[in-house]
Amino acid sequence: MGDLVWIVTGGVLMTAIALVGSITTVLQPAALERLLLPMVSLAAGTLLGGAFLHMLPAGFDALGPLAGGVWLLGGFTAFLALEQFLHWHHCHRASAACRSPMTYLILLGDALHNFLGGLSIASTFLVDHKVGITAWLAAAAHEIPQELGDFGALVHGGWDRRRALIWNFLSGLTFLLGALIAFGVSFHHEVSGLILFGAGNFIYIGASDLVPEIKANPSVRKALLNFGCFVVGVLLMTYLAHTFHH
Repeated sequence: MGDLVWIVTGGVLMTAIALVGSITTVLQPAALERLLLPMVSLAAGTLLGGAFLHMLPAGFDALGPLAGGVWLLGGFTAFLALEQFLHWHHCHRASAACRSPMTYLILLGDALHNFLGGLSIASTFLVDHKVGITAWLAAAAHEIPQELGDFGALVHGGWDRRRALIWNFLSGLTFLLGALIAFGVSFHHEVSGLILFGAGNFIYIGASDLVPEIKANPSVRKALLNFGCFVVGVLLMTYLAHTFHH
């Protein structure tokens, strides 16, 4: 497939993930609670594995250590600023702290997050389709629990389920917008830096947002389950790196 087909297909599928919140209408709250943390753990493993094993080698190979490091830190800093100035946190579980005013910040933060994700992941497709696929898989593994959590937070904050689903989907469309912009500028600018920018995003989300949730569980059994899911995510990215390398 051509670059544009890969990018549009990936963008449309990623946007469709925003509709995953609809499954909460058939799940009991207790069942959803049991499901989310293992999914968050898997997401953390795939995000960090995708960043360290796929995106960093591809980006540094193209740009070198100094320029690559600047892009990597830029991506990390961008998401630190996003959370710091919007007071927005990835709500993987519905929380009493997510009151009505916060729901708008969740949507805005999600839209900005998806836009930056579209920019960075589209750039990986432009450099190497194989790296693009693994980056997309890692991002998708993160998006599913995030979108479940965002949907739950919107409903908890006073939105009816139908409106919450629609607005969550609209915020997901910015991923496709960012991807198309990355494709548009690729003819005139070096896109390898965006791979490392995206890797910085992945590392920040995985290490700052997801890992603390994994290790906060006091139950030994649940902690082992969550750690196991994290390792599965890392091993999946390792397997893909080994397969694509050969």
